[in-house]
Amino acid sequence: MRRFLMVGEDAIRDGRCTDVYFERVTEVMERDGVNPHVTMEVTAAALPDPWGVFCGLSDVVELLEGVPVDVDAMPEGAVFSANEPVLRVSGRYRDFAVYETAILGFLCHASGVASSAAHVRLAARGRPVYSFGSRRQHPAIAAMVERAAWIGGVDAASNTCAPEGIPLAGTMPHAFVMCYPRQEDAWRAFAREAGPEVPRIMLADTFYDEKVEAVRAAACGATAVRLDTPRSRRGNMRAIVEEVRWELDVHGYPDVKIFLSGGLSREDVAAYHDIADAFGVGGAIANAPVIDFAMDIVEMEGRPYAKRGKRSGVKQVYETAEGRRVTLPLRAPAPEGGAPLLSRCIEGGAVVARPEMEDARERVLSRLSGLENE
Repeated sequence: MRRFLMVGEDAIRDGRCTDVYFERVTEVMERDGVNPHVTMEVTAAALPDPWGVFCGLSDVVELLEGVPVDVDAMPEGAVFSANEPVLRVSGRYRDFAVYETAILGFLCHASGVASSAAHVRLAARGRPVYSFGSRRQHPAIAAMVERAAWIGGVDAASNTCAPEGIPLAGTMPHAFVMCYPRQEDAWRAFAREAGPEVPRIMLADTFYDEKVEAVRAAACGATAVRLDTPRSRRGNMRAIVEEVRWELDVHGYPDVKIFLSGGLSREDVAAYHDIADAFGVGGAIANAPVIDFAMDIVEMEGRPYAKRGKRSGVKQVYETAEGRRVTLPLRAPAPEGGAPLLSRCIEGGAVVARPEMEDARERVLSRLSGLENE
């Protein structure tokens, strides 16, 4: 008996998690003996920002392994722009039609999270950013959310189901502080009993003014104080953080850092990066708008073929030595010094290149410094 309302891996892998019209039309085509060889490309006509981070390819590769298709894609972690094909699938249409829903779901959601994480990291200007948003999503996809956020550039994740290799980070909930007679009792217990590897970051906004609790927490062994001030109590948040910094300094705790969280937006991170030492970001990453990818036929039986509003023909995206991006027909000469970005992942159903999470993350980090003003 199923306990939670979740779709299992087998249903996704078998193509049973799909839009119903794919099932209906493939049945009609089978009865009619129609099964053309097509190439379909995945593109986004518009993006929430000038650029996005391509993510979710690892799941697409797992999904289509063994399916008689060829798959070419940008590497996971690649930065892309609107109207650039990020992935293409070639094969007999009926062999992979039912997978379109899952392919787009994998790419749209993960790319949205990774893109938002990358933009937040840029806004932090070198301050650590931690992914605190898995509670804003269904727990069944916690690993995907944390993986995408890590690829996008966060420094750690909070969910214990994050994929292996992602460091975990967290402080303490308000409920913990409230379970003790006084805040000092909770802070001292945490300082005394938490493992040696756990940073002594104490919540400093449960009952009283932030500067009062921050100084009291510092006296109990805090190495950092976390301000999670509710929006209804914030007022001028910058002034609050500056006041906390002042009081910690004048009371002899200049080394105690300030960790900011609580519904932070990208704009908040940009506004406070010079006065806060680290950020815990939840919904602004986990609830990021999905990248609105579409998957469309661009070639039919070897000839250019597309619906209205789409450019026909298989394409390649090139990056020049100067960083310029050019999209051209696949068979057109490459621009001088241009490196092709889409490469073969699956050939005839066999995986020839499997994405690696750490490679994808390094790809993002290596590009961010050049994207600060875009």
